Amino acid sequence: MFDWDDLRLFITAARTGSFTRAAQQLGVDAATIARRVSRLEGGLKVTLFVRSVAGLRLTAAGERLAEVGLEVENAMLAAESAAEPDRVGGVVRLSTSEGFGAEILAPALPRLRAQRPALRVELVASSGFLSPGRREADITVTLTRPKDPRLSVELLTPYHLALYASGAYLAAHGAPQTVEDLKNHELVGYVEDLIYARELNYLDEVGKNLRPGLASSSIQAQRGIISHGGGIGVLPAFLAKGLEPVLAKDVRLTRNFFVTARSETADTARIRAVRTWLKDAAEHRRGDLLLP
Repeated sequence: MFDWDDLRLFITAARTGSFTRAAQQLGVDAATIARRVSRLEGGLKVTLFVRSVAGLRLTAAGERLAEVGLEVENAMLAAESAAEPDRVGGVVRLSTSEGFGAEILAPALPRLRAQRPALRVELVASSGFLSPGRREADITVTLTRPKDPRLSVELLTPYHLALYASGAYLAAHGAPQTVEDLKNHELVGYVEDLIYARELNYLDEVGKNLRPGLASSSIQAQRGIISHGGGIGVLPAFLAKGLEPVLAKDVRLTRNFFVTARSETADTARIRAVRTWLKDAAEHRRGDLLLP
């Protein structure tokens, strides 16, 4: 037998991929979590984690125990909901792209917090996505619809992208009149071998043989380059405030955001609350920022 509280600590370590991050989330020290997980391993006579440079990685036995642990966690959350049907609480880790997280979701988070004070949201807005399937996040907003059958996926919203430049750049270099003219301009885009989703390969869709002279893996950095006169680049409309559209009649791209959660947790109260909030946040900004 083992202590069920050890299982709770193990689940948090599995979800965060780190004893340190699990400790911060639970309000205990990392050594305690490491010791309790070690005790759990001793009681079950298995190894649950393998330590790597990237953090904790579940073993096959760890994967099996995490599945059981999640069922237990969901049952406990359901029991709490039954006792307090109006209470939505707990931690939800939300992974999304850098620009969407900063410009659309971050401004809407205070409203969610006011509505659900017992709910704690960890917004991971970065280049690349954490995976619900690997328990790195509870919910992910992705550009690609995942095909993993263990995941619950729904369309969140389409959004528009276009070519933009600063007024200073256009004043100094003139505005291109055709897509072919772009070859005579400084272009800004992604570092080709660091593009983490094929949907981000914008320049190939705009025209043949277009290559950025200035490149970054960060869309926010690209916006910074463009806004300071570094060239012309593709940006989502929600990141283009203060910039001038270029070839607006010829170049207009559309992409989609999808909301993904693990099927076994998708219908829990805390996940439902955040998914509903995501839909509301997207709907609120659809007309002015996402699909202007």
